[in-house]
Amino acid sequence: MSIACFAVEIKIDLCRTTFRKQMHAFLENTAGLPYYANCCKKFGTTRLDPCLDDRLLIVHYPDFDANDYANAILAGEPIGQGDISVAISKLDLSIEDANKQIKNLVTAHHEELLQRAAGVNNLSGSLTSVRRGLDDINSSLEKLRHKIRSPYKTLETSAIRLQRTRQVSDALRRISRFVMLSRRLETQMSELSAFDNPGKAALTIAELGALLDGPEETGDTLGKDSPETDDRTAPAIDSLIPLRSVKAAAAHIPFIEEAQYKVTHEMKSMIITGLSTLDQSLLASSLQTAYNLRVLPTLIQGLSRDLCDAVEERIRTAFDLSSISKEVVSKENVPSSQGLLYKSRVRTEPTNITAPQWTAALWARLESLIEEMAACCIKVYTLEKVLKLKKDSTTQRSFLDDVMKVLENKPSSTFWSSLGRSLEKYARDAAKGSTFLQQTLSSGYPKLLRLFHEFFAKIAVHTDTVYTQSQQSPETVLVLRSLSTFEALYLSRSTTRLNEVVSQAFAGGSRTPPGANEGVAIARAVMNELDSARFDPLLILAVARNVGTALDGATMRAESLISSDRSVVTLLGPMATPQQILNGQVATCLYYCWTNLEKLAEDHTESVAALVRPGVKKLRGTYDGIVDPLLTAIRRELASIVSRLHRVDLQKAMDPMAGMAGPSLYMKDLTDRLNYVKTQIFTNFTSDATQSWVLSIVKYVIRIFVLHASIAKPLGEGGKLQLTTDMTELEFALGAFLGPSNKGGLEVAGEEYKMLRAMRPLLFLDTASLASLTHAVNLPPLVVLHHILVRSPLPLPHIIHGWQEAEYVRWVEEHRKEDAWGLVEAALVGKEGEFVELAKGVLRQARGE
Repeated sequence: MSIACFAVEIKIDLCRTTFRKQMHAFLENTAGLPYYANCCKKFGTTRLDPCLDDRLLIVHYPDFDANDYANAILAGEPIGQGDISVAISKLDLSIEDANKQIKNLVTAHHEELLQRAAGVNNLSGSLTSVRRGLDDINSSLEKLRHKIRSPYKTLETSAIRLQRTRQVSDALRRISRFVMLSRRLETQMSELSAFDNPGKAALTIAELGALLDGPEETGDTLGKDSPETDDRTAPAIDSLIPLRSVKAAAAHIPFIEEAQYKVTHEMKSMIITGLSTLDQSLLASSLQTAYNLRVLPTLIQGLSRDLCDAVEERIRTAFDLSSISKEVVSKENVPSSQGLLYKSRVRTEPTNITAPQWTAALWARLESLIEEMAACCIKVYTLEKVLKLKKDSTTQRSFLDDVMKVLENKPSSTFWSSLGRSLEKYARDAAKGSTFLQQTLSSGYPKLLRLFHEFFAKIAVHTDTVYTQSQQSPETVLVLRSLSTFEALYLSRSTTRLNEVVSQAFAGGSRTPPGANEGVAIARAVMNELDSARFDPLLILAVARNVGTALDGATMRAESLISSDRSVVTLLGPMATPQQILNGQVATCLYYCWTNLEKLAEDHTESVAALVRPGVKKLRGTYDGIVDPLLTAIRRELASIVSRLHRVDLQKAMDPMAGMAGPSLYMKDLTDRLNYVKTQIFTNFTSDATQSWVLSIVKYVIRIFVLHASIAKPLGEGGKLQLTTDMTELEFALGAFLGPSNKGGLEVAGEEYKMLRAMRPLLFLDTASLASLTHAVNLPPLVVLHHILVRSPLPLPHIIHGWQEAEYVRWVEEHRKEDAWGLVEAALVGKEGEFVELAKGVLRQARGE
């Protein structure tokens, strides 16, 4: 109780001191009412003293000045309602009032304070009992630690002793094995010169090296099987005794190293001999030795690199102009005088005099290069073949699989990549740095390609590479692509030659247009370029692409000369127009060009023909664009003349007193027009093409005449005789149109000529015989149907539809014969009589019913 009272008194004094300090601070600052409010709140009241409250309200005024207020108090001047002594006395009263309130507060809550003090005393007793329990636990742990530590120390010492014993035992085992292998190696080395088979010695050397170098090679798993220990013993357990530190083993190391050197030297000698003679058995023995020595991947990597370096050096030497210059100079016999001997500086470009010697030296070097490349390639493939055949006796895995764990690619792939890269590098540099090499190898690119063909042929027996017209191995394509610099130059020259021929052919323009000779020259130039490259399947494809481009240019040049106005198709006569003559010359040039180039498919592969064919088709299309409109105009003109047959009076009766009538006027005009076409129009074109045109026109005229004659109505006996006379005149005119070159006459017209000959008797048959197959054997059913309708009162099809005769004949020419039969049959619908039955009978026979 005394402790609690003492604490309350201390707290009261602290509160009194704090209150005094706060009041003095209140008088020295301008906190005013907020500070006063805090004091009231701290002491649990809303008003400390009424008089003090009035004094404190002064500081709340807006015009309050703290300095003036303090000076007034010191001077004893009245402030507000009293002086400083009154204020201090009131302040003391307020402090006493606060002390009373604090005492009352402590008196009201002292029971709670006493309860908390009693709780603290009880808690100290509980803590004492907990501390006693912890001391018991610590003593128990110490006893337990003592029971575990001693056996652990003993076990640890025993484990270290066991590990060291095992290390010594393993070292003795390896030393024993090492000594035994050393003695075996001595025996094998003594027999090596006699049997010349270092494979067994190599295997012994490899095992000895594994014993000397550590547990990875010996297969020792001691470190893995040992029990786990702490960090202090781990290094001693994982380490093994190196045999090189054992004197008994170290004494044999010089002999082992000497033996290894001899075996390695013998192995390399065997490999070099085996590659030189391509002896696969010797290579197999040497590779087995390398495999036993555990150096096979490194050996193969070195051999591949050496072969690739040798080929690269040969390629560099072949394109080295300085070396070629020295070679040419050394072969020249320079006469020396008694005095000084003049020696010129080394040239890097030949003169006009020494160019042949330089060229011969260059090609000789390239031929030697091909021999060296073939030899190296065969060696690489022979080596790879032996690696595939040789296998590990235990795992049955080939040596090549083991080598590929170290190498990125197979030796053959590495060789081809290096060869292509070296060829491309030195060929490109040579073309950039020497005009002589550029001109020689670009103009002689086919010869260079033939050298590489020889290279492919030499290695084909020993490798799986193929280079034929139908198949090319990726390796061969890779090598030839490295020569793309010279190929591009050769193709540029080839394109230039083709373009020059085309330019020369069209150099005269419309004044002297190209003809047959120019067309043949273009075709011959194309065939020469293709023949020069046909030995190589890739080169000929590239040339064929250039040929297609050149033919497109020729087509464009021809189209620029062709005239397309109306004067090209006019047939007014008496002579051909200048435009017709110009088009005829250009068409002749195009004809001889595309007809000769169409034969390329017979001499070249389909892939080459496919590249040239579009250009040839364009030539043919341009040619047809000239010829087809002209032939169409000729046919239209001749059909127009024949259609004038219907203007002739054919319904007159026959006059027995009159003589044989002459040909009709339209027939004379037809004869004159045929003669004009032959002598004025077709002479501007080549006779090889006009022969087929003449025959087609003859057949067309016969068909048109027969159709017009079959629908001529009304037709009397005199008209029949007139038609017969016109037919005879037509035969003479067409015979003259065919010319003497056709020895068979009009019989070459075939079915059309037979139709014309059969038309004569048809005119004079009686009506009942018109449907007989015997009398109308060479006539189309449509002509017979027309003639039946001409004799009958029935209207003809063109009359029903309101067509002119020429329109109807043109419609028949443009449609199928079945459509024409349907048109006639429609005219018979709803009709009856003898002629209707005859017409239906002819239709049934025509349809095979």
